[in-house]
Amino acid sequence: MAKILLDIKDENASFMIEVLKNFKDVKIKLISDYKANIFEGVNEAAVEVIQIKQGRLEGIPAKDLLDEL
Repeated sequence: MAKILLDIKDENASFMIEVLKNFKDVKIKLISDYKANIFEGVNEAAVEVIQIKQGRLEGIPAKDLLDEL
């Protein structure tokens, strides 16, 4: 089962929720803005790690990060 995070303007949210409820295989779980922001941050970090492993981005050695602290 795929999971999708949607950004919908407040004025359209109720309509979209009702549309999605009409699909028997769709489950809806509303989350707070805070949780959505955390999820997006983690997702962006995961994408960056994948790109670093593929050689499409250059990573920063952990030692360099620790030295900055």
